[in-house]
Amino acid sequence: MTDVLVWAGVAVLGGLGAVVRLTVDKAVSRRAPKGFPYGTLVVNISGAMILGFFAGMTLPAHLALMAGTGFVGSYTTFSTWMLETHRLAEERQIGPAVANIVVSVALGIPAALAGQTLGALL
Repeated sequence: MTDVLVWAGVAVLGGLGAVVRLTVDKAVSRRAPKGFPYGTLVVNISGAMILGFFAGMTLPAHLALMAGTGFVGSYTTFSTWMLETHRLAEERQIGPAVANIVVSVALGIPAALAGQTLGALL
């Protein structure tokens, strides 16, 4: 696969990942209680599982780049997670801020492992 096709694939899948992220975040946020970034949490945990799945499949390098960097890289969001955690701390909601960090890590690692295990089964 040529570099141009890989770059184009990353761009297209990155755009798709961003749209899916917005859709999932908004759908979760509309239904969840206010005050905690549940949408971002769901996006990042599901993204960890998806990336683990792709890793478990041991995709060829160009496909891994497009799927992992393109789609999952745009779908998940470390920066929003940190900004929302910081916002919670600024609002003196220390419990929810700490919970956002702990829950994200505590669920994200097993989600990535579960995805990798499932991907390896294929």
